[in-house]
Amino acid sequence: MKPFLIALFLGFSIVANAQNKVAGVVFDAQNNPIIDVNISIPEIHKETISDANGKYQITNLPSGNFKIIFSYIGFATQTKDFSSKEKINIVDVILLETVHQMDEVIVSTVFNKLQSQNVMKVEHESVKTMQQKGATTLIEGLATIPGVSQISTGVSIGKPVIRGLSANRVLVYSQGVRLENQAFGDEHGLGLNDSGVDGVEVIKGPASLLYGSDALGGVLYFIPEKFAKSNTFGVDIGQKYFSNTLGSTTNIGAKGSTDRFKFLSRVNNTRHSDYKIPEGNRVTNTRYNELDFKTGIGYSDSNFSSEFRYNYNQILLGIPEEGIAEQTTAKAPQYPRQAVYNQLLSLNNTVFLGNSKLDFNVGYIFNDRAEFPESSTPGSNWHLKTLNYDVKFHLPKTSKTETIFGAQGMHQTNLNVGTEYLIPDAITNDIGAFGTTRYEFGSNVLQAGIRYDVRKINSIEHLNFGDEGYLAPIDRKFDSFNASLGYKTSIYKATILRLNLASGFRAPNIFELSSNGVHDGTIRFEIGNPNLKSEQNFQTDLNLEYKNSHFELFVNGFYNKINNYIFIAPNGTKNNGFDVYDYLQNNANLYGGEAGIHFHPHPLDWLHITSSFESVTGKKSNGDYLPLIPANKWNNTLRIDFKSNKTFKDGFASANIEHTLNQNNVGQFETKSNDYTLFNFGIGGKIQLGKSAFNLNLNANNILNKSYIAHLSRLKNAGIPNIGRNIILSICFSI
Repeated sequence: MKPFLIALFLGFSIVANAQNKVAGVVFDAQNNPIIDVNISIPEIHKETISDANGKYQITNLPSGNFKIIFSYIGFATQTKDFSSKEKINIVDVILLETVHQMDEVIVSTVFNKLQSQNVMKVEHESVKTMQQKGATTLIEGLATIPGVSQISTGVSIGKPVIRGLSANRVLVYSQGVRLENQAFGDEHGLGLNDSGVDGVEVIKGPASLLYGSDALGGVLYFIPEKFAKSNTFGVDIGQKYFSNTLGSTTNIGAKGSTDRFKFLSRVNNTRHSDYKIPEGNRVTNTRYNELDFKTGIGYSDSNFSSEFRYNYNQILLGIPEEGIAEQTTAKAPQYPRQAVYNQLLSLNNTVFLGNSKLDFNVGYIFNDRAEFPESSTPGSNWHLKTLNYDVKFHLPKTSKTETIFGAQGMHQTNLNVGTEYLIPDAITNDIGAFGTTRYEFGSNVLQAGIRYDVRKINSIEHLNFGDEGYLAPIDRKFDSFNASLGYKTSIYKATILRLNLASGFRAPNIFELSSNGVHDGTIRFEIGNPNLKSEQNFQTDLNLEYKNSHFELFVNGFYNKINNYIFIAPNGTKNNGFDVYDYLQNNANLYGGEAGIHFHPHPLDWLHITSSFESVTGKKSNGDYLPLIPANKWNNTLRIDFKSNKTFKDGFASANIEHTLNQNNVGQFETKSNDYTLFNFGIGGKIQLGKSAFNLNLNANNILNKSYIAHLSRLKNAGIPNIGRNIILSICFSI
């Protein structure tokens, strides 16, 4: 046995010593080494930073051709091609200073290119940036991205809207897994906490080629917190205070890594009282409590990479029905209220096969959503269990071509465990297959793909025909072919043009097909339509970008034609005192876009002036306007970045003016909305006191305490204003 162990040890030593690696030094234009440069190889999930001498190395590389990316704030991002066929590969680089933001690697569009190289225009926003804007919640931060809005119920519930489309038309991915948490209702929140999330990528338009059904309107792809760099360990503790809701957030995280193994854990606890309107009163029962826990482990070597992550999220929230009633600062929700428990497990694997690779991801989600109308006994209570899988094979690259084939599927069961049945118990099965190719020629890139999907929905009959609350069985099959074609070119050296044509589809969900009862969250009687057809759309996107050393400009335009658009409308009758709503269909068209500038004049490179405008119009084929279309918005920000010094590092100060225009183009059962202007302010940075350091941010939102009602607020019909002045103080220590 002893000789065997010795031989085994020697074998491992030989393998370890034989591993390929890439190493080098990062310099600036004056040949000075740069410390803390982020060096990554996204294709194999490897990342490190440069040391005090500018040196770096990444070990355990598989054989193949890769791109290594060097990024650092204040310097232009660079990519280098190298082949890891040698035991030691030397890649040195010189970074040039720039005032532009770092060029991010886009992971939601499968080819993992830098945004400047991507055929599709994808918005990337870091959670850190959203927090510096004073966002109270994750969805509030998303709504600062041009083209993204939210349907809100106070501050506790927010649903994303991308260019006028929301609910099941916007697909959400977290930890590389399709998030399923009863997203059908506008009174259901996103179900995600920004704790343990690095950032988000927003695809504004059909992404059915990559993700199948429900990606008709776009995708929110949340990027989980990165593991620690190799051979490091750290702990951080953060605290936030919110003046308006008397709320607080406590956040504690720890993570560490060796060359091959890595782990992280993070817990977040948030508590808010009812929010206060500018007149001084609080909106009764808009309080909520949230607990979020995330953890993960990872392993990588020269042949295999794997990450397992787990997220538990619990949110208890009140449903405001009385408006301005009991005035209290209590944080325990009253009735009616919701309790939502969500567990997400994901396993993401990559197998390296020479010049090709295989990605295999699997996810499991358990969502328990309960609605309590007036007591601790739930009315509606659904248990949603979802198993997802995703397989992608990357063919060997050529100098001009990359090709990926993939398959995705979902098995989902929905079970009623409450006393009230709004929908029947049901099973949904998805399966889809796709292929996509990227071809580069000169300064041009062409990307095309095709996909076929099948969705089957089967439900169980509830009660007998003719009984009150009867739910008929559903046995429906929906299938669809979809395709996309994208083209990117450099018109001039500093100008990029992107043109994308894509189709998408969305199969109706079980609520739209078979509802028959009172929906507690929306306070209405909903009747489904078992004969609904799939929504099918075709969208054209045009993006133009210009960028030089001191000025940036972008213009995005889109036209989206949707056949069989599903919407809900009252039929003029009542059932047990509730207005009855039916699910209907009509063809629809949406069009609009976003435009913006970023000006940083020389030599005042620390000064940033940004301005953006966004607009969307939605109409049915009969000329009526679609409901829940956000108002046009003009956003302007003046930001100052402070140069590093011994005490105050990476500092910033910003002043923001957000003007939302009138919304007079409203749906048949909507009311018009007035314009309003909000003023926001923020300041923060890293404070160094001896060997101790901490990040400190102070934000004041709606600083003039303006009384306004957002068009997409679900409290608008009751005449209840949105949140008044809110001062947010956050501090984070790293140990």
